[in-house]
Amino acid sequence: MKHTEISTLGKVAFVEQLTQPFATSSNTHIRQGIGDDGAVIDRGGWYEVISEATMLEGIDFDLTYTPLEHLGYKLVVAAVSNICAMNARAEYLTVSIGLSAKFSVEDATALYDGIKRATDEYKLDLVGGNTSASLTGLNLMATVIGSTSDEELTLRSGAKNTDLLCVTGDLGAAYMGLQLLEREKRVLAGNNVSRPEIGKDQVYILQRQLKPEARVDILQQLREEKIKPTAMIDVTRGLASAALHLCRRSDVGVRIYLNRIPIASDTFKMAEEMHIDPVVAALNGGDDFELLFAAPLDKHQELLAMPGVDVIGHIVPAAEGAALVTPDGGEIRIQAPDWTARVEEKGEK
Repeated sequence: MKHTEISTLGKVAFVEQLTQPFATSSNTHIRQGIGDDGAVIDRGGWYEVISEATMLEGIDFDLTYTPLEHLGYKLVVAAVSNICAMNARAEYLTVSIGLSAKFSVEDATALYDGIKRATDEYKLDLVGGNTSASLTGLNLMATVIGSTSDEELTLRSGAKNTDLLCVTGDLGAAYMGLQLLEREKRVLAGNNVSRPEIGKDQVYILQRQLKPEARVDILQQLREEKIKPTAMIDVTRGLASAALHLCRRSDVGVRIYLNRIPIASDTFKMAEEMHIDPVVAALNGGDDFELLFAAPLDKHQELLAMPGVDVIGHIVPAAEGAALVTPDGGEIRIQAPDWTARVEEKGEK
């Protein structure tokens, strides 16, 4: 039997290969299946939107520096953010956990305290889930079910040439928060007495990593301004990956202006201290849970005036590809870690 390393495909191509047999269905109630931030089921007059988030110990989080209450909160936020990217309202939640013997009742309670805080914040009802034993530490999965109307539903696939490209909040802070936590873990390895000293200018990036928020506030602003995004995706693996996904699904290209990418001053400061390019952190970092969306050009003034939203570029024809525009007018092809293997396989270097 042939043995192909997953890394030779890259995540995007690997997932596409696995899910390709399921892409076509005769079920007329499926409005959107695999390939977006969530599945969309037509319930006749309204749409049910379903999405999930999975987090594995040692892969997605490190309990050395991640409080269990924060982890429970972040798990829910990750799933709610997917619902937001569909321009939908999250309503119901299920949580499944796998626990190894090292966890106590108190540990599990702390985890669920965080989940409860998130359900209160986002007005969700916990309606089910599952609990099982695990041999590999802590494994978590949250499924969120929401709803939206035909007028509000937004997929990744609707971006049009000349649309504006916008992003919420700022990018790269969560990644720099992770780098700070990893650095302190290394410094204090084997030291059970000392605690890391966190400066005031580091609180923001740590919060972005440990207790992020889903951008339901931006969706409300867009509705108030009567702006319907033509395409949208949440930014969880960096701006570059999100932009490529949006381009792929919409069959368009994009131009993103480097000097318009929003990066917080605290992110810049930590990046400088750790000799990391803050733009690389924004492009390829993770866990920002912001929204990247395309919007009609005639909404330019409204979007420029909207708090928490930056216009960072525009949509172009697919033949022009996806590129970053430097301050001097030069262009750099957009690349992302989970796309690299597939792109190089095509010979596009």
